[in-house]
Amino acid sequence: MVEIVGGIATTHVPSIGKAIAENKHNDPYWKPFFAGFDYVHRWLADARPDVAVVFYNDHGLNFFLDKLPTFAIGAAKEYRNEDEGWGIPVSHAIAGDPALSWHLINGLIADGFDMTVCQEMLVDHAVTIPLALMWPAAAQSGAWPVKIVPVEINTVQHPLPSVARCLDLGRSIGRALETYPQDLRVVVIGTGGLSHQLDGERAGFINKDFDRMCMDELAKAPETIARYSIHDLVEQAGAQGVELLNWMAMRGALTGAVVEVHRNYHIPVSNTAGATMVFENRPRPNLKAA
Repeated sequence: MVEIVGGIATTHVPSIGKAIAENKHNDPYWKPFFAGFDYVHRWLADARPDVAVVFYNDHGLNFFLDKLPTFAIGAAKEYRNEDEGWGIPVSHAIAGDPALSWHLINGLIADGFDMTVCQEMLVDHAVTIPLALMWPAAAQSGAWPVKIVPVEINTVQHPLPSVARCLDLGRSIGRALETYPQDLRVVVIGTGGLSHQLDGERAGFINKDFDRMCMDELAKAPETIARYSIHDLVEQAGAQGVELLNWMAMRGALTGAVVEVHRNYHIPVSNTAGATMVFENRPRPNLKAA
């Protein structure tokens, strides 16, 4: 039986990978961001997940504008990274869990999600940088302590899936995880954001108030955020702030009593509001027993 131990949300800005490679963890510009992962490391050591389901958006490494699915899921034995042109080291390959992937795929299709299924799949910095932040020693050695199931969400080419649809995508995966017969401890990860815009008249746009509202509501009332349209999200969080969709899917996959246990919010991280959150997925009270 699967135990969903919790969820982690964090940004995936490429410059973080360069800062890691150049050992800038104590640099005044970067230290407040990296310090936010001290708790994450301790929490993961206690949670001991076997698998990470990672919601992310591809930036052109595996999909491009000519073929960009709304939702895609990996069913590969391993996931490789390649040089994306950001000047960051290529990550070690990460093992997949095809049996779990196919179980999730069947559940998603049964729930009406028309997934693109990838039996071969490259993963970009939106996967590799968060994993390197969470398991820094493994990032150096390639001995990752978890297998992954990557789930890609289109945040690049409009029309984008709605905020509510991404929350429901996560809920479908959460239900499927609960019916998987093998004993596994699963952590769910959502990457990207928070508010930022990389080009146009609003380049450099950051909305601290909106970011903090989303962080406040994510654990207790994600439906509040799900009421925002994509147009609203772009207006409030910037053109690239729509990566919040990945956080919403992560939150949806947490099926128990969700409790926020850690957050870190830091500006700037390459013109992006860098944020990290940890949620525990605790058993719901047994109302019948009460």
